[in-house]
Amino acid sequence: MSRATVGSQAHQKQSEPYGDIETRLFATRKRSLDLAEPLNPEDQTVQAMDDASPTKWHLAHATWFFETFLLSRVESYQVFDPAFAYCFNSYYESQGARQPRAKRGLLTRPTCDEVMAYRAHVDAGLRDLCVEGGLNDPRVVALIEIGINHEQQHQELLLTDILALFAQNPLQPTYLLSAHDQVSQGAPAPLTWSSFEGGLCTIGHEGEGFHFDNEAPRHQVFLRPFQLANRLVSNSEWIEFIADGGYQKPSLWLADGWACVQREGWQAPLYFEDHNGWMQMSLHGLLPVIPAAPVTHVSYYEADAFARWAGKRLPTEAEWEVAAAMNGAHINVSSSDRLQTSPAQTSDGLQQMFGEVWQWTGSAYLGYPGYHPPEGAVGEYNGKFMVGQHVLRGGSCVTPAYHSRLTYRNFFYPHQRWQFMGLRLASDL
Repeated sequence: MSRATVGSQAHQKQSEPYGDIETRLFATRKRSLDLAEPLNPEDQTVQAMDDASPTKWHLAHATWFFETFLLSRVESYQVFDPAFAYCFNSYYESQGARQPRAKRGLLTRPTCDEVMAYRAHVDAGLRDLCVEGGLNDPRVVALIEIGINHEQQHQELLLTDILALFAQNPLQPTYLLSAHDQVSQGAPAPLTWSSFEGGLCTIGHEGEGFHFDNEAPRHQVFLRPFQLANRLVSNSEWIEFIADGGYQKPSLWLADGWACVQREGWQAPLYFEDHNGWMQMSLHGLLPVIPAAPVTHVSYYEADAFARWAGKRLPTEAEWEVAAAMNGAHINVSSSDRLQTSPAQTSDGLQQMFGEVWQWTGSAYLGYPGYHPPEGAVGEYNGKFMVGQHVLRGGSCVTPAYHSRLTYRNFFYPHQRWQFMGLRLASDL
């Protein structure tokens, strides 16, 4: 058994959540309401941009998922409101027409109170299902597990989308006051490198723990010897990139990336503001940029350009997974309680692999060899998006606890940067 295989099994065991599925289901449902609690009804209705969705929509859509794919099959369950299927379907063609994504902010009705009533109705149905022995059916358990992980994804989106909204408000509202001490304003930890011999390695999910279909099947890849930076790229390093004219040198950029820079007028990461010193809008309001903290809210195009400027490259997703497994990288299950990134730790080995920022890889989002989407509506979850996007690994400071895995594959289009996205450098050995 290879070291990579041993590491994979250890990480999947470490990331298993505590509690039985019923406990996790209702803890997840409650956490969504907790995240929305600091927001007023107006905050929850407005849509920041086409890629984002209103908080109210996230709360209703996660509920619609449980109602549509689980409770609607229960004979005694009464659908809350048939019209909600149009309002809160996302992209499931098999479930019929839906409100256009870019116009979700126009849904002033149903009201926030009605959405809360909808959630309570569906929660009651889920409790009845559990009491009546539904958890004895493996198919029900499987759908609940998908629903839990689906709602956790929308909890992360809820936070990134409310940040996108507040960043466009001239009052620059604060979602939550920081409960953490001011972190160091000093220089980041020295950048060192971990070397990996490569060869024939195995990646992808194995075992009985939950995983999305795009994480399988487990398969072999051949890797050339490579190096991975021990930590993420920091704000101070990105500021050097800016000062050196990184956003003005077309030689650093992919053609589509340079066109995006010109079209959008990018001069710095998203939410950066120059007030005789760099500030960045965050969930804790507009704050000074912390030099040692990892840079965040950068697109694939920016990450790729920075890597080229640094004389390095982005790791492939296979390199990232093999390195994380062999290095014993720690999954920070409490990251969702921090809502902010932190400076790099000063210890040997790979740091900040999980719970800081999603890390861009150089890998296109495609199916693994032998991948086939599941049958039915759930098969629309991942497979049909396998074109034109890039893979990110690791999880961010707003990823819910226990939602990260060694094999988790997040994916976004290369121009997108409103998520907590950063990067780690790699090089050939």
